[in-house]
Amino acid sequence: MKPNTSVSVLNNPNHRAILYQIIALLAVVCLAFYFTNNMFDNIEKRGIATGFDFLDNTAGFGISQTLIAYDDGSSTYGDVFYVGILNTLLVSVIGIVFTSLLGLIVGVARLSPNFLIAKLAQVYIETFRNIPVLLQILFWYNVVLAALPSPRQSLSYFDSFFLNNRGFLMPEPVFEAGASAIFIAFILAVFGVFFLARWAVARHDNTGEEFPIFWVSAGLIIGAPVLVYFLVGQPISAQYPVLKGFNFKGGITVIPELLALAFALIIYTATYIAEAVRAGIEAVPKGQKEAAKALGLKEHVILRKVVLPQAMRVIIPPVINQYLNLVKNSSLATAIGYPEIVTLFSGTTLNQVGQAIEIILMTMMVYLAFSIIISLLLNWFNAKTAIKGR
Repeated sequence: MKPNTSVSVLNNPNHRAILYQIIALLAVVCLAFYFTNNMFDNIEKRGIATGFDFLDNTAGFGISQTLIAYDDGSSTYGDVFYVGILNTLLVSVIGIVFTSLLGLIVGVARLSPNFLIAKLAQVYIETFRNIPVLLQILFWYNVVLAALPSPRQSLSYFDSFFLNNRGFLMPEPVFEAGASAIFIAFILAVFGVFFLARWAVARHDNTGEEFPIFWVSAGLIIGAPVLVYFLVGQPISAQYPVLKGFNFKGGITVIPELLALAFALIIYTATYIAEAVRAGIEAVPKGQKEAAKALGLKEHVILRKVVLPQAMRVIIPPVINQYLNLVKNSSLATAIGYPEIVTLFSGTTLNQVGQAIEIILMTMMVYLAFSIIISLLLNWFNAKTAIKGR
């Protein structure tokens, strides 16, 4: 008598698991189809427009900060979307760079043998990480920056940089013919530093001799563009901000909304990165530091050559989360009107167009893309620094 094939298949736990997963997937797909179909039926009954055709319509409103060409009389909602992405990317990059530097400094200071430095670092961490970041944004914007003088009484630095309640002004570079050669020189210098660093590591592994890679690299990256700058006839000039009437004209203006948002995000996120740095340094066995001291290495060399390379394996995973939080917390800028993606697209554009589904989904996809890119880059770096097993 032949065995029942269907019964034998169901008796196999692996086959049952696959079957249950297929059933669950079909159920999810059916539910998604039902809710989506129901949603679009309700939208159609209420006469609400759908689709992405609105992106080609004229926006008709101004934006206080744009990194691309934008005209409130002719630019479209698609342009508003790109402006919002770039402004979000700008504050995210600024925040990640400076919060990393500040977090590293404070984390190292937290373990300083100097009592005053260690306690000041601890007070900074415990104070700013326990205050909601939204309150810190409002504090910097409504208390600190609002108390700055008016443009006519601006705080001046070298008669080129000005700080007032309308922002921070600095000279704007003007690129003329031949300026591209300077950028080419800079790129070539960066590639040269990359290969020089690899050669220095190989040389150290073979001979044990140190090479002043930092100073040579700094000289190459700075010296090459400067040399080309003079050789091609100084093709970069500066347009300085000039006070005309009640405000400045010319130069680059960093609006107070960007300053307040950047300060708050940097100061808040750096507290968590500092704790991650402290935990990473403390995770390095004391024997490593004692062995380095026995070899006669100085404290700063031990920190840079021995401790931090090993601590990075512990520091990177929590730092990834803090970078992601910083990018997502930038959406709180809507409280002070900084023109990032949420303020411009999910705020002003949504109020004018009314197509909430498309606008909210597009905004969510932007943050999802940023988060995935940051995670992939840092996970790759974490894998490169991980201890390789045999």
